[in-house]
Amino acid sequence: MKIIKVSSLAGASEAIPPGGNFDGVYYFDASFAYLEQFVNKLQTIIITDANVFESHHQLLNSWQTIVIPAGEEHKQQSTVDFIIGELISRNADRNTFIVGVGGGVVTDITGYAAGIYMRGLKFGFVPTTILAMVDASIGGKNGVDVGVYKNLVGLIKQPQFLLFDYTLLKTLPQDQWINGFAEIIKHACIKDAELFSLLEEQSIENFQTDKNKLAALIEKNVQIKTTVVVNDEFEKGDRKLLNFGHTLGHAIENIYQLPHGHAVSIGMVTACALSESINQFPSSETKKIKAVVEKYHLPAQFNFDKQKIWQVLTMDKKRAGNSMNFILLNKIGEAFIQPIPMDELENLIH
Repeated sequence: MKIIKVSSLAGASEAIPPGGNFDGVYYFDASFAYLEQFVNKLQTIIITDANVFESHHQLLNSWQTIVIPAGEEHKQQSTVDFIIGELISRNADRNTFIVGVGGGVVTDITGYAAGIYMRGLKFGFVPTTILAMVDASIGGKNGVDVGVYKNLVGLIKQPQFLLFDYTLLKTLPQDQWINGFAEIIKHACIKDAELFSLLEEQSIENFQTDKNKLAALIEKNVQIKTTVVVNDEFEKGDRKLLNFGHTLGHAIENIYQLPHGHAVSIGMVTACALSESINQFPSSETKKIKAVVEKYHLPAQFNFDKQKIWQVLTMDKKRAGNSMNFILLNKIGEAFIQPIPMDELENLIH
């Protein structure tokens, strides 16, 4: 994978060492209007959701646009079927370019629909949420949920580009800012103790009011995730670390309809407790992570039906035979993969 970083659309430099078998371009601090410079508008179809379209209809009105319902509950095959029907009605062919404009649900669905329509169309993303900018739009994982089973169906296919227009965040509701910071905290916990210290010093309000701080934070997190993906696109090793907090988090998210970031934050604190039990992770470090989670207005704990959660966990993609690959911490900034026998995990969860 070779990622070209373009800041403020002036000049380009390689941000990530080349490797793998695909290329992509990141346009940081860009304007949505720049999209017309590198796609053929007449052959491009935008996929977005109702909330984004309502907030940014002036930007989208001149484009061919497919609007889907907003919300994780619509991240299902039926929505993809609707998109495919719309592509057929608009005579989309193999020269059609698809652009997903929205949060993580939109980018996941867009990449999946583009990846299977006519056996694969080229696509790109314009993420409009913190969560999508730092995590969901990066790495090529695209797909949908199947009932309560999160991301059970999909494929890995990389976008041609990501365009980061920070002005799109001006209409982002406060709860979605909070939602996105869970993935930022995750990156710090698994890969970057210095970033964790920065999060301890700052606050969500600091980043919201200082564009330079926000831009630097987003680029830092993009680089963390991209570096992992470059080295392990198909999740054979290091990329599994990005699942920190997600194993339990995904189960909680879909059963209780929690925002993704809230579920992940609960999952991270729970994974810290497992790290204490299995790997003698210091309880003082767990307290620090819990404090940061709560500082960014995210929940650290949640009362859930353990039997219902266990039933979902048994179908998690990270299960391998009679064990589950759980992501634990050696220390803040250093994670590892720990296979846990399912019977032992059941006792720990219960």
